[in-house]
Amino acid sequence: MQLAVTAADDTKAAQAQALAEQLSLPFLGVAQEKSIEDFPFVLCRGDSLQLCATGRKAPGPVKVDFVTGAAAHRRRYGGGKGQQIAKATGIRSGFYPQILDATAGLGRDAFVLASLGSEVRMLERNPVVYALLEDGVQRLRAAAQCDPELAPIAGRLILEPRVTSAAAWLREQGGETIPVIYLDPMFPSRDKSAKVKKEMVAFHEIVGSDEDADALLTPALQACYYRTVVKRPRLAPDLDSAKPSLRFEGKSGRFDVYTKHGVPG
Repeated sequence: MQLAVTAADDTKAAQAQALAEQLSLPFLGVAQEKSIEDFPFVLCRGDSLQLCATGRKAPGPVKVDFVTGAAAHRRRYGGGKGQQIAKATGIRSGFYPQILDATAGLGRDAFVLASLGSEVRMLERNPVVYALLEDGVQRLRAAAQCDPELAPIAGRLILEPRVTSAAAWLREQGGETIPVIYLDPMFPSRDKSAKVKKEMVAFHEIVGSDEDADALLTPALQACYYRTVVKRPRLAPDLDSAKPSLRFEGKSGRFDVYTKHGVPG
């Protein structure tokens, strides 16, 4: 067992125990991550839910934060509709398609897309990541009650019930019923020395890579109306070996766009 649940203090113990039962994980009570030796990672229930590595030299925690930090900075200064993600998904003044993020993860791209004006529905299959995402959405909605800038964004960011397979969920949808589908599957690093932010080590260890990512493309193309957008590392092979209609390339990553119907001009 790699993972357990802890509480930051006694006031969070009941919530933490309920989460442990929900996820079928051991509950360690109130404990400091640095003193835990039997589990390499814990989910700590405090004012926010955090995924933490344990041990004395553990890096910082991972949590979903749509309100402060990097999300707030990108919302204010990220470049708006000039960003490649906006161009790839077709967002422009007067056109804000509904987008399904079928591999939501920590929700960072979904939040950007919602900030740009689109309604974004998020799918996530990993139960631990889903718990982090659900906690982030709840705190966003709480903050939005007294922040007029966040309120419309919170209203456009929708977390769907957890799925066991995004590909199966997509196959159950009607043909051409979802305007835009966005895919960002975890890609296994082929470079042992690749620089991964220390605080993301726990996330990558828990989630792993999406070895079945290729299976997402065909059902996505069947379910989307305008386009399916796939986010990839810059040098990664095409998803399912399918050449996209167009690409938007950056320094370290790219967006592959598979078009079906043209977006309104």
